[in-house]
Formats: sequence, structure tokens, C-alpha cells
Amino acid sequence: MSELQKILITAIENNASDVHIMVNSRPLLRIHTALVEADFPIITPDSALALVREMLTEDRFNEFLEKRDLDFSAEVPDKGRFRVNAHFQRGTAAIAFRTIKDDVPDIAGLNLPDAVSQLTNLARGLVLVTGDTGSGKSTTMASMVNSINNRYNRHIITLEDPVEYVLTSNKCAIEQREIGTDCLSFASGLKHALRQDPDVILVGEMRDLETTASAITAAETGHLVLSTLHTMSASQTIERIIDIYPTGQQNQVRSMLANTLQAVISMTLFKRIDFSGMIPGVEILLCTPAVRNCIRENRIFEIPNIIETSRGIGMQTMDYCIAQLFMNGHISKEDALASAANPEKLNRALCA
Repeated sequence: MSELQKILITAIENNASDVHIMVNSRPLLRIHTALVEADFPIITPDSALALVREMLTEDRFNEFLEKRDLDFSAEVPDKGRFRVNAHFQRGTAAIAFRTIKDDVPDIAGLNLPDAVSQLTNLARGLVLVTGDTGSGKSTTMASMVNSINNRYNRHIITLEDPVEYVLTSNKCAIEQREIGTDCLSFASGLKHALRQDPDVILVGEMRDLETTASAITAAETGHLVLSTLHTMSASQTIERIIDIYPTGQQNQVRSMLANTLQAVISMTLFKRIDFSGMIPGVEILLCTPAVRNCIRENRIFEIPNIIETSRGIGMQTMDYCIAQLFMNGHISKEDALASAANPEKLNRALCA
């Protein structure tokens, strides 16, 4: 067994979400948000580069040396899979691993609001899952896709960088394409996916104008499109999409987004205090006629108020969700206030 496999197995056994390999440091494991040194030798420049080389073909290793950054997946047979980013820092190789669970979690077991599960019944439109790195976006989307897979006869195409959860076709026919291996880019994969008779398209990230435009077009043409952005709220997500476009096209994209957007799920993960583990905080925007008018007429600033007053139909603000998590004894007050959009208002509500 190689040193790399031993490090990764240690991460799996300790339920670590991430592993960091850096020169002049022991391997670091992130366990329930805290970084912990693993009991392995200090990484040297040569050993760091050797660990990268171990995971890659010669062509991919040369690509890493040329581009200085590379995303891919790795596996310890019969133990687990990882999303990997190899990069350089201060002239030496470094690696960040994200643990990928073998089994796709059932959406009912993710502590998500019922509205998230209901979105898997949609036949068309754009559904966005947003949040910072490590907030549970990939797990949520994989669970949503698997829920569709277990109930409907559809053709699902995923475009991922890299493929994380391996999905097994059940009632659906599922194709998973990895950026850099199976297709050149998200935009290229989306362009060709429209000619492959999909019903559902999962786009790992809407990271540029071309990908964003292609995703919206796919949703406009009758497909259900699931994707992610690194934004922290529903209104910020809408603003980010519109701002990607040149000024002269923004009115047009507002109209397109108003017609295609079905929902925004914004997530952050909290360390539990009632028992070991993490629990998601979730903001949910559902695109009602009032929301669509706000998008079309560039009144995005009104959307938080619409969410606040629409809990009866499944919407909720992040601060409302955080307050519920605290009052139910799941998270600490310190963590609640640290992630609140309006900490002073939330503090008054928690003290009431």
C-alpha cells in the first residue's frame, strides 16, 4: 500500500471532509470544520510531486506541469473516492482532496426542507444550488438527480469537473461526462448535450458567460437544468448571473431568467452541537409570478422580502433557517450569528 493510499484511508476512517498536502507540513485532515495534523512524515518537495505523479497518467501529469493547476478524481479501491485539485504554491506541488461518499445519500436524509425534494418533480427550467466551497452543493444535486433516477424514465446527462458521485442508472439512463476527459469544457459539453436528447442536464458549475448562456438556453428549450454558483443568497445569485453579461444584453437576460428560473437553493453547513456531524442551513427561493416580475423589472432588492413573507409555500430566508437550527438545539449561537445576513436582527430574535 502506497503512502498516499494510507493518508487517504486515514481520512476516510476519521470521517474527514478534506485532506491538504503541502510541503514542510504533515498531511492535514479537515474533521468537522477543524484542521488536524495526521500522523505521517512531513511532506518534502520531491514527495509532494511524487504524490501528484502517482495519481496521473503521463499526459495528465505533463498537463499539470504546464498549467500549474489540475482538477481530477482519485480512488482508493474498495475504500472511497476523492475530488482532487493539484496545484503549485511557492514553487512546490500541493494537493487538496475532497472526500466523496460511495453511496449517493437519500435526499430525505439530508435535513433539507421539503421544497427541495419537490423540485425533483419539475420537467423543465433552471434550478440553482449555491453556496461556498464545502457547503453541500454537490451532495444535494447528486441526491436530487438520484431521486429523479428512482422515479422517472428520463435521459440524464451530467457535466462535472471532475465526476464526483458515480450514479447508477435505475429508471433513468444516466451519462456522466468529465471535463477534460470526456469533453473539453462545460460550454462545449452543454452545446453537444442539446443534440443528445436529454431530459435533465446537470452542469457542475456556471463559471463563465458561455456556460451560463448555454445553461439558460437549455432551460428555455424545455430541459430541466441543475447547476451551481458560488454565491451566498438567492438575490446575490440572480445579480451574479445578470452581471456576467455585457451591459447591453442585461435586459434580455433578465427576461430570459425570469422565464426559466424555477428555484434557488442557497446553502451553508454548520457544525452540530447536539451530536457529531454537520447540518445544512438553507435559503429557498421559488419563482412565483411576483419573483419573476422582480427579476424582469430589475427589482432584485425586493426578493428577500418576498422570501420572508412566503414561508407558507415553502420559501425561507437563511436567517429564518439559522434561527430554527439554533432554537432546536442543533447549532451554537456563535455560529448562528457568524453566518447571518443580518446578525443584529437575528440576535434580537434569538434573545426574544
